[in-house]
Amino acid sequence: MMANILSSTNSALVAAQQGLATTAHNIANARTEGYHRQIVLQAAVSGQNEGGGFIGKGTEVISVQRVYNEYLGSQLRTVQTSQGQLDAHYTQASRINNMLADPNSGLSPVLQDFFQSVQNLAANPDARGSMLAASQSMASRFQSMDGQLRELRVAVNSEISTTITAINSYAEQIADLNEAISKAQSGSGQMPNDLLDQRDHLVGELSKLTKVTVSKDGNNYGIFIGNGQPMVVGSTVSQLAPATSPTDLSEVEVGLVTSKGTVRLSESSLQGGKLGGLFEFRSTTLTDAQNQLGRIAIGLATTFNDQHKLGKDRTGAMGGDFFNMAKPLSIHSNLNAGTADVDADITDVSALKASDYKINFDGSNYAITRLSDNTLVSTSSPAALAAGVTVDGVKITLGAGTTVAGDQYIVKPTINAAAGFKVLVSDLNNIASAAPIATTSPTTNTGTATLSAGTVDKNFTTAMVATPKTLVYNATTGTLNAPSATGFPFDVKVTDINGNSTIYAPGTAVPYTSGATITFGASLPGPPPDVGGISLQISGAPGNGDQFVVKANSSTSGDNRNMVLLGNLQTAVTLVNGTTTYQGALSQMVSMVGNKTHELQVGTDAQTNLVTQLKEAQDADSGVNLDEEGANLLRYQQAYVAAGKVMQAVKEMFDTLVRLGQG
Repeated sequence: MMANILSSTNSALVAAQQGLATTAHNIANARTEGYHRQIVLQAAVSGQNEGGGFIGKGTEVISVQRVYNEYLGSQLRTVQTSQGQLDAHYTQASRINNMLADPNSGLSPVLQDFFQSVQNLAANPDARGSMLAASQSMASRFQSMDGQLRELRVAVNSEISTTITAINSYAEQIADLNEAISKAQSGSGQMPNDLLDQRDHLVGELSKLTKVTVSKDGNNYGIFIGNGQPMVVGSTVSQLAPATSPTDLSEVEVGLVTSKGTVRLSESSLQGGKLGGLFEFRSTTLTDAQNQLGRIAIGLATTFNDQHKLGKDRTGAMGGDFFNMAKPLSIHSNLNAGTADVDADITDVSALKASDYKINFDGSNYAITRLSDNTLVSTSSPAALAAGVTVDGVKITLGAGTTVAGDQYIVKPTINAAAGFKVLVSDLNNIASAAPIATTSPTTNTGTATLSAGTVDKNFTTAMVATPKTLVYNATTGTLNAPSATGFPFDVKVTDINGNSTIYAPGTAVPYTSGATITFGASLPGPPPDVGGISLQISGAPGNGDQFVVKANSSTSGDNRNMVLLGNLQTAVTLVNGTTTYQGALSQMVSMVGNKTHELQVGTDAQTNLVTQLKEAQDADSGVNLDEEGANLLRYQQAYVAAGKVMQAVKEMFDTLVRLGQG
């Protein structure tokens, strides 16, 4: 009996000691990230029948167990993955938003200054220097903004590489812990709680970088990232590595390292977390911003050049391109088995969209997909693509060479436009301010009709006015004709004030209508057939034989008619299918980035709040409560003291028995 009492008391002392040690461990790690509260599980030792009943034999510590809620842990990882993706995208998008909102680096002020200088030149022929300086400032701003976006792309690529390294590091540590936990458990039969905490903490950190799925296999965690790519299986680790995009050597992708080399993983297979956010930002917000900036640059350069080339400069020559316009970028995949390339040219800036295009060959046809909205816009045979296929104002042409199923190409119509936006005119005399034509009515005319100054369109050539063109009014027939001839030796289009047009064939007398627009010079086959070149209006009542003459403008000094037309481009709806101006397109770009940034901020804040709530729930469930641990400390201390007193009482009883035996 005495031995049983000593054994029971000793077990009580041991249990109290372990309770005190566990409580002290909890208190010491109250602020340790990833630590979960540990508790001592005790059970009574089966009693022994002593005749009068079963007498207990004390207590035993079954295990020291950590308090861990797997459901909360899984929920926290999921929310952290979403928060990581949103935060990474938001952080990068904010940089673009701040750049666009900065009046010192934004495009809007210099765009307005440029057109103000154009309008000043239209009113003051001596303001050529100011106009050229404003042009160069605007070009520099285009280049500067594009440069900042390209630097951001480089930084994102670098951050993707850094994130890949961090993912590998976490995976290796988790695999090491899998092995350590298995060894510890097999050796002692007990779970190493602190190692379990470390592993769960690492999995949580990994979930911030990419989507993580955890599969339990005994004591091991199987870690799968993205859409199911195995990363850790037991103590075996798969390594990721930065890989080069086959269609853009500057773009960093993710590859899986295998014994046969590195296998590229698609961005869509690695969703979630910081890595997914960086991919999403790069492929959407950043690319959209670059393409929208490029579309504005192309639209401005093209329309301004087109009008500038319809004017005359101070030397009497027709104007040339005022701005440089970069050619669309066409890229073939390095994985292509065929040798053919594609080429691209912009044919209609109004139809141009802020998007890249992917071209895939399936062995029979080429599928052209607009990447901004992932829309299939054309399916063309090799012969059709070789002849040229136009989508969204971009003509894509297949070049010579072989084609093999699986070949892929990327066309970026606007990506280089802002970087290549430069002023080509350096001589003030080469600014084409004047109109190329002049109109006149002889003083011998007897009627009251007046002739407009006339305009030209893109079909105009100087050959049309190499010799003066004279229109003569016949009062008897009420028609306009060439001198000594019926009608004109070319097609003529007459458009009345209501917009109704009639085309007259060569040699046909043209009925006179006051205020109607008369167009001639170039016959356009259509469909539908049209006439372009020179347009003018005759208004009033002409007299019989009155003449109206159109000729080449030989006196460009003081003539700023073309500069007026160039200034009018500021408010012309030339972009987005003829629905918006340059400034409007810029506002759309700013709004797109601003709205996206705000949306991401709201999402990030919401997910951050969810993370906080889940961590609080986790702390309430399995965190260390110092008040509770203080109570446990007192409870175990009292148990230890009580067991000690029992031990002392047993000793005194034993001593008494010894003395009695000696007496």
